[in-house]
Amino acid sequence: MSKPKVYIETSVISYLTARPSNDLRTAANQVATTDWWDGRRNQFEVFVSSFVVAEASKGHPEAATRRLDAIARIPKLEATEEVRALGLALVAEGALPSQAEIDAYHIAIAAVNAVDYLLTWNCSHIANASLRSKIETVCRSHGVEPPIICTPTELMED
Repeated sequence: MSKPKVYIETSVISYLTARPSNDLRTAANQVATTDWWDGRRNQFEVFVSSFVVAEASKGHPEAATRRLDAIARIPKLEATEEVRALGLALVAEGALPSQAEIDAYHIAIAAVNAVDYLLTWNCSHIANASLRSKIETVCRSHGVEPPIICTPTELMED
């Protein structure tokens, strides 16, 4: 039996590799991310994309290096024309705001590649309950099944 597939969005890598935070919520998310990474990741087939690599490359050089090192050996899903079209549709059809185009591409690449889960801490535009039904509707209207969008905390249990 094959392992479920997980697309790891950039915010997860950022929480995984960031210096410990003094903010309680951020610190809790960092711990949950590390727990998932160390304890559950091997139960899944994990993927990132060129979008994750591009985002992880930005910012402070030392932090970028830590992020890129964390994903160096993770297979990358291809950003095809179908991914581009779905990403644009997610914005054009109102599932995500125009300023969240890169977030739309994260969702699109996971959906087009039939990934089971999209793992994220981006609760503004990706793991957002008020956007979920719109995201799912757009994906399905374009012939793909949306991934289950969740945080590392939500993907901890069997």
